[in-house]
Amino acid sequence: MAQKTILITGCSSGIGLACAIGLRDRGWKVFASCKQQVDCDRLRAMGFDSPLMDYTRTETLHAGLTSVLEQTGGTLDAVFNNGAHAIPGAVEDLPTDALRAIFESNFFGWHELTRCIIPVMRAQGHGRVVHCSSVLGFVTLPWRGAYNSTKFALEGLTDTLRIEMRDTGIEFVLIEPGPVTSKIRHNSIPHFEKWIDWENSARKEQYENKLIPRLYHSSGPDQFELPPEAVLKKLIHAVEARRPRPRYFVTTPTYLMAALRRILPTRALDWVLSRG
Repeated sequence: MAQKTILITGCSSGIGLACAIGLRDRGWKVFASCKQQVDCDRLRAMGFDSPLMDYTRTETLHAGLTSVLEQTGGTLDAVFNNGAHAIPGAVEDLPTDALRAIFESNFFGWHELTRCIIPVMRAQGHGRVVHCSSVLGFVTLPWRGAYNSTKFALEGLTDTLRIEMRDTGIEFVLIEPGPVTSKIRHNSIPHFEKWIDWENSARKEQYENKLIPRLYHSSGPDQFELPPEAVLKKLIHAVEARRPRPRYFVTTPTYLMAALRRILPTRALDWVLSRG
């Protein structure tokens, strides 16, 4: 049997790196892309093919995918779109340009790469496109409006693709983690400092008492937090099962929020979510 091939984005750390290592250990040919050259070099030293692919730079997506396809003979069994950032802050303090910037990274780039790979998978008659969404793709939490919005958009796009592509042999799958160990909180600090003028916000006191301590001073893992290998387990099923599920929940909060969303009235769910 030919070796299965997968392109994974956002592999510098966390979920992407764990999934790249895990699938390689299972015999997959893994193309583990990163958005910074220094991280690509580090992964190459680990034995990976690591193309430079930055969701905010379209030319890197096309060049990276071209490089991958040149090595596979023009085929690709799976893509795992992963890697996103957050801009913590209240929606009323979020400049529209900040929202444009995060959509470029968390949504538009994913759409661009997905559109590029569809013709390849259509021609070969099969393929798996897996998107790493979040529990925040179907419920919201305060102070996370920018990230919430990109994940809600991603879920709508993926659900549409799943229906539209039923006749192609290409499967579209969502993985929806809750709290998973990663650098997303630390990596969000530069975006917060760039975009959020919290000192002149009507919510200045709330920033000082709640958001900033959580952002800058880690108190250890969140409750119910799981290591990134928990996502790997779901990804394996998504790309290897004969019939993958449309959605894979990861962590207790994701299962809990999905249940509450089904059974609670909107106002009651709002109250629960406002506590977080």
